[in-house]
Amino acid sequence: MSPEVLSTPVVDTAKTPPDRAHSRARAARRRRIVVTVSRVLLLVAVLGLWEVLARTEVIDPFNFSMPSKIWDQIWTWITHGTALGSLGEQIWYTLHEALLGWVFGVVAGVVFGIALGRITLLADVLGPYIKVLNSIPRIVLAPIFVIWFGLGPASKVASAVVLVFFPVFFNAFQGAREVDRNLVANARILGASDRRVTLQVVIPSATSWIFTSLHVSFGFALIGAIVGEYIGATKGIGLLVAQSQGTFNAAGVYAAMVILAVVALLAEGLLTFAERRIFRWKPSGSDS
Repeated sequence: MSPEVLSTPVVDTAKTPPDRAHSRARAARRRRIVVTVSRVLLLVAVLGLWEVLARTEVIDPFNFSMPSKIWDQIWTWITHGTALGSLGEQIWYTLHEALLGWVFGVVAGVVFGIALGRITLLADVLGPYIKVLNSIPRIVLAPIFVIWFGLGPASKVASAVVLVFFPVFFNAFQGAREVDRNLVANARILGASDRRVTLQVVIPSATSWIFTSLHVSFGFALIGAIVGEYIGATKGIGLLVAQSQGTFNAAGVYAAMVILAVVALLAEGLLTFAERRIFRWKPSGSDS
């Protein structure tokens, strides 16, 4: 055997796929770190610039406030409560209204969306009315709901429902219409009734469409509850915003907005976790 043959390196092909997977995982971790650090730096830069501009009075600190005062206001609410009671009570009051409105709006949107997506006659009859209702600015309905249901939670739940219903409805409707016709035909050949086709084929196929709308719709539910509280309420974050605005407390307005943003982000995280658990079979977009 020649020396050249002996000196030729031997490549172990069995180790190549694990090495490639390891390098991709390492690259994904590095990217997550870069993204996280970039987000933190961007937030720090924006807050720092805001603080400097307000302290040097380049922007009016009375109207724009500043991050340090906003934090002081949040800390005061945490430690000493608000004029309406403890901060936790106000958060739960608003969250409870938003959750109820979200659940009712999601259930109604899914039921009507699937029904109209499956029954063409029903879609033809109700379609124009759905379009007319969707064209109405839903925020302007909040004062009407306060007149109908009073200052209690019912008016805020109603405001949240009308904001949540339409995005969920249209996604469920589109998901029902986009079901693979071959799957439906095969189910019918096997003797499945319309009810079984809907429950075992259409709804599972439309689930990804429905989950897409859930991320946006919970934010709409919070908006509905806040707008209702702002117009008239006895408790809640929206009432805190109204009271802060009435006393020209810009820091209080921004502090309430920060609290709402944190609540919305936590809800978004829970929905994302649930979606990943349900759709574990789907490839992650970050892997591409």
